[in-house]
Amino acid sequence: MAFPRAALRALDRRQGALAGKFRRTPGSGVIRACNGRKFIVFKNVFWAFYDNPLLEDFPVKVGESVLDVGTGTGVIAIFAAYKDAGRVLAVEVNPSAVKCARENARRHGFGKKIEVRLSDMFDSVRPDEKFDVIAANLPFRDKPAADLAEASMWDGNLRAHRKFFEGVALRLNPGGRIYVNQSNFGAVAEMKKLARKAGFSFKLFATKRYPKGNPLYPCEFYAFELKVK
Repeated sequence: MAFPRAALRALDRRQGALAGKFRRTPGSGVIRACNGRKFIVFKNVFWAFYDNPLLEDFPVKVGESVLDVGTGTGVIAIFAAYKDAGRVLAVEVNPSAVKCARENARRHGFGKKIEVRLSDMFDSVRPDEKFDVIAANLPFRDKPAADLAEASMWDGNLRAHRKFFEGVALRLNPGGRIYVNQSNFGAVAEMKKLARKAGFSFKLFATKRYPKGNPLYPCEFYAFELKVK
């Protein structure tokens, strides 16, 4: 079902306002809560939003290695560490987000367990580095972004999605799995097509819907589990 045009216009206004807030975040950062835990957020970094809890609940077995792609504030990497992941690597193209994720890892006591690298997708991930679990909360919409604040929500020509699926299989251990988020206002069909082309099967792992009367209606958020066919 197509996302209603009126709702999409309202979403454009809401996301534009959010980007403005990201740009105006003070240099010292602001504190935001996510799943009952507090995180510092710096300028031009995406705040933990309604879709984050879906991906934070992905299963991680004790000792598994985890790669968090596009980590932002580091919340997904940090929740993986709380689940006793063995090794956690977080990568991010936004230098402010790298600084932010490192600070949050330190604040939560995972400064040594979580490594954060500046990376355009997998560019700083070595060929010999493989992971049991890979998580990615990529920007949902195929919409041009003017700066880093907008690029946290909009993925012009689905560049981030394309680069992710071009390289993710090479970073996955045999039997490993991938968890990605999407939304009914985003590029769900395109994401599934890219996943199939890359050789993955997928299933819906979690969903969050908002009823009529809620300011976010008719938004729906999805988390998918992907595995090599």
